[in-house]
Amino acid sequence: MSNLPAAAGASGQAPKASFLTTVAPMALPAFFVLLWSTGFIVAKFGLPYAPPLTFLLLRFLGVLVILLPLVLILRAPWPVGQFRQIAVAGILMQAGYLAGVWCAIKLGMPAGLSALIVGMQPVLTACAAPLIGESVRPRQWLGLFFGLLGVALVVYAKINLVGLSVESVLLCVFALLSMTAGTMYQKRHCPQFDLRTGTVVQFAASIVVVLPFALYYEGLDLHFSNVQWTANFIGALLWSVLVLSIGAIFLLFALIRRSDATKVTGLLYLTPPTTAVMAWLMFGEAFNMLGIAGMLVAVVGVVFVVKK
Repeated sequence: MSNLPAAAGASGQAPKASFLTTVAPMALPAFFVLLWSTGFIVAKFGLPYAPPLTFLLLRFLGVLVILLPLVLILRAPWPVGQFRQIAVAGILMQAGYLAGVWCAIKLGMPAGLSALIVGMQPVLTACAAPLIGESVRPRQWLGLFFGLLGVALVVYAKINLVGLSVESVLLCVFALLSMTAGTMYQKRHCPQFDLRTGTVVQFAASIVVVLPFALYYEGLDLHFSNVQWTANFIGALLWSVLVLSIGAIFLLFALIRRSDATKVTGLLYLTPPTTAVMAWLMFGEAFNMLGIAGMLVAVVGVVFVVKK
């Protein structure tokens, strides 16, 4: 008796799609957006109690403390021959992106405006798509436009320019370029690697880059005396390590592995609207009809980008 599944039933009709083939592909991107959107919420909880680079350094160290023992126990395969490529991608996507955004917010950059600037990533990724052998269809360009418009509406509905400075804008632009370059670089040079060991390599490389800046600019010492170890800070740090730097990053890598870079980054258009809803629920921040309209426009844009 053959072990191969039947291609069609007795009537000659193809079997109905299973739950895994219909719901799971949609659930993974949705779950990623939900987790990724908590980043600005975590920043609001954690940044009052620690300088940004020190917080990120603790976050990166926390990832290594959790993943490295698991990697050794499970004997996960190391990415032999890909260490340099994976490290470069990690430095761009972790150290560069996160340091830029968090330092900008610490300097007074409104979270909504930083989300709008970073929200340009899908457009930059689409423009650079030919560099990694990908093409962007006219429908996807239309979706990118709608997505950016939706994000702009959401941000405009709650924008606050108090604290805006040239330095904070440049830091956000730096974060935007770092994340875009990291996504493209990983998609081209190292799309396939063991997520466990690859993540260890990326965060170890990010520590090497962030540590000197934290020592020089933030007065970091062995006792982490520049940190206030409050309940809010510890909660934000644990969430950053477990949910964002492990959970969300694993999902991002899985999406990059199976999809075009333009489709993956298009999902990031849903981050500012989702964050706005979270801020409304958790902090009572304003969320009016313009914001709701922007969220719907962003959803339409993402559908245009990711639809096959």
